[in-house]
Amino acid sequence: MKRIYLHKAKSQIARPNTIRGINKQIVLAYVRDRAPISRAEIARETALQRSTVSAIVDDLQFDGLIEEIGIGDSTGGRKPTLLRIKAGNPVAIGVDMTPRHTTIALADLTGRVLQKETFPTSPDVDYMSGQIIERVEKYAIENEKNNIEIGISVPGVADQTTGKVRYIPYFQWSNWDIARQITDKTNLRVTIDNDANAIALAELWFGEEINRKEKNFISVLVAEGIGTGIIFDGQVYRGERGAAGEFGHMIVGENAPVQCSCGSRNCWEAHASEKAIMLRFQNQIKNRQSKNSDITMEQLIKLASEGDKEATEVFKETAKFLGIGISNLIMGFSPQAVVVSGTIVRAWDLIKDEIEYLAERSVRQGLPQAVIRASSLGDCPTLIGSISLVLARKFASAN
Repeated sequence: MKRIYLHKAKSQIARPNTIRGINKQIVLAYVRDRAPISRAEIARETALQRSTVSAIVDDLQFDGLIEEIGIGDSTGGRKPTLLRIKAGNPVAIGVDMTPRHTTIALADLTGRVLQKETFPTSPDVDYMSGQIIERVEKYAIENEKNNIEIGISVPGVADQTTGKVRYIPYFQWSNWDIARQITDKTNLRVTIDNDANAIALAELWFGEEINRKEKNFISVLVAEGIGTGIIFDGQVYRGERGAAGEFGHMIVGENAPVQCSCGSRNCWEAHASEKAIMLRFQNQIKNRQSKNSDITMEQLIKLASEGDKEATEVFKETAKFLGIGISNLIMGFSPQAVVVSGTIVRAWDLIKDEIEYLAERSVRQGLPQAVIRASSLGDCPTLIGSISLVLARKFASAN
């Protein structure tokens, strides 16, 4: 049972419009998760009166959130009209910033990307602000008739209450107020978050169905650094001022192949991030001439999958440190699952056994073992995360 804080009790009282808003969210969630579904099915599943469901469906159709898609099979009475989330209309602009590239995409209510463009990320904060604002404004003008909102995923600490990016270690940026700048220019609502938090939210919305059932899991993003998003009771836990989940800086070993963004060679990021993987491979082959001296992460994974000895050893060594970090997370949080995302999941068959072996040490007697699995979000989890920031808010505020 969630605690009710007395100093907030006035805003928590369940007035009739509050109850209607909750019911509206429930109906929308059923349409999203169970489509195609009829009004009668929703009424049976939710125990709401059919007249209430019909009124809510009418409201959701008017708001452009759901649509009728045809007639279903009869179960004895009149054939039902089937419903689904309305697709095709742009409702979200996702801004996905990584240390290397920034992608800006237009998406519909199902999360399908309708348009997108990618450009190199610059260390010049003013230049990046201008580039992002220019592209977002273009999408906003082209779709001014739609109820567009913006979600931004960044590789750093973001404070949702102020809309500011507190710190991006890769570029040493502090107090970047890109959300306010976009709102001032476009008059559109902006939601901003850390990339790992955004991915954790995307796992709830677009990941495997089991994520929505478990409700308590940790998402681990392996990229230039390592980020973790924490889901408690189906909600992202952000901590004070968005600073929760910075586990990339926990100590997992010594003398890593690269420095962490904080300068240490003992951090999880320094041992298990993509930059650690790449430099570990360079160290493996430095004593022999090789055409593989300058390859991408994708190419390295291909080499390992084809049986290249050095590439395979690199991923086995990386899996050891990933497993140590995940083991620590399991010991500290006892989650139902840990979901690993990033390009490294393409090498999952090479690393999963070592990760699972190390994680088994974290299981306390009498408790079930946390499931460790690869993300199903694909190669652009942070982009999907930025879009999820908008869609989660739209679904939650459908009242």
